[in-house]
Amino acid sequence: MEKRYYSISEVAGMFKVNQSHLRFLEGKFPQLSPKRNAKGTRFYTKDDIQLIKQIFFLVNEQGLKLEGARKKLGEKKDQVAKQQEIAERLRRVKKELQGIARFLMEE
Repeated sequence: MEKRYYSISEVAGMFKVNQSHLRFLEGKFPQLSPKRNAKGTRFYTKDDIQLIKQIFFLVNEQGLKLEGARKKLGEKKDQVAKQQEIAERLRRVKKELQGIARFLMEE
């Protein structure tokens, strides 16, 4: 059974970043607004996590600055999601091909 909500520490661990980095992104991307309880504890949904993936894709892989990433997500979120999914698939295929190549080299 999948979790409905993830803590900030769990999400930070998924992306190998500090919790403060996630809080920083919340301030820069109005689309990113995890739910909070009365104490202010953040709870991230799958949609929040997907948005964070897209932000990292745009910044780290596409080379956009935060302002550019924010604009792109505001204008073409569906297009960004498709590009990110394609990039993830290509990484998986590349990894699989590298494994096959290693196996063939051993023989």
